[in-house]
Amino acid sequence: MRIAIFGSGGVGGYFGGRLAQAGFDVTFIARGEHLSAMRESGLRVDSIAGGFILDKVNVTDDPKTVGTVDFVICAVKAWQVIAAANSMKPLMGDDTLVIPLQNGIEATGQLSEVLGVDSVLGGLCALIAFQASPGHIKHIGAYPLIRFNRVNSEADVRVNYLTEMFNQCPGVKSSIPPDVNVAMWLKFLLISPWSGMGAVSQAPIGVLLELTETRQLLLDCMQEVQQLAVSQGVNLMGDSIQKTIAVLESLPKSSTTSMQQDMAKGKPSELNEQSGAIVRLGKAFDVDTRVNCFILDSLRPQELRARGALKF
Repeated sequence: MRIAIFGSGGVGGYFGGRLAQAGFDVTFIARGEHLSAMRESGLRVDSIAGGFILDKVNVTDDPKTVGTVDFVICAVKAWQVIAAANSMKPLMGDDTLVIPLQNGIEATGQLSEVLGVDSVLGGLCALIAFQASPGHIKHIGAYPLIRFNRVNSEADVRVNYLTEMFNQCPGVKSSIPPDVNVAMWLKFLLISPWSGMGAVSQAPIGVLLELTETRQLLLDCMQEVQQLAVSQGVNLMGDSIQKTIAVLESLPKSSTTSMQQDMAKGKPSELNEQSGAIVRLGKAFDVDTRVNCFILDSLRPQELRARGALKF
């Protein structure tokens, strides 16, 4: 089985590195200094689940040189998905499956429009990791979990194969959700309100949960996401919000999201794919998303500045 990791930052670098560590045929798609460092020195992963170093890895910035593969792990930022879908076409064979691991809720549909519905799974992961420096990934929180399945829940032996491959990797747990749509919305319920509130407040999750006011705003954001899911026929359980809060309470109190970190550094972020998606879907399905709308509008100037569309 041949696997391409499209996007080799914190998420792609970690899961791709674990697959390569376990002896599977992995090619990383990377760019810039990260590409150069991986070509020269391989990949280093520091992890709370056990670090490792790969002295040599297969890495390129040109998918055309790779040929077709069996699986593509799409681990780019959510706002890069459409461009990535077009760039990964040379990797696609008749039986290739693409697994999106973005924080948003729209990546599966975006990939399917370009590559075809039959070639794309629904997917998600749990992992707090980032690119510390070129060729160096740090995993600092959450035991690494990766889940994927067909959006129509039809059985597919290839899904089973990839799940078994991940479960042969140290520091990874993989499973097949019976309804991946529910699983993706549960992830969205966790990450998007946290990202938005974290970016607006510039505070870590421990502070957001400790203060009565910010905790209530976080709950209000989650209620809007839950109502959105239900409006689209996704059956989120009545205690989904309570369970999500419990997950957040189990994280290190200093934890922040990648969107929050990007905005703090003045970099383009996934604001449009997280808070923006909630607001767009709310308008489309007639769901009140006023709290998330406030977050989106409050952060919009920073996002526009990061993308060079506004100066201040």
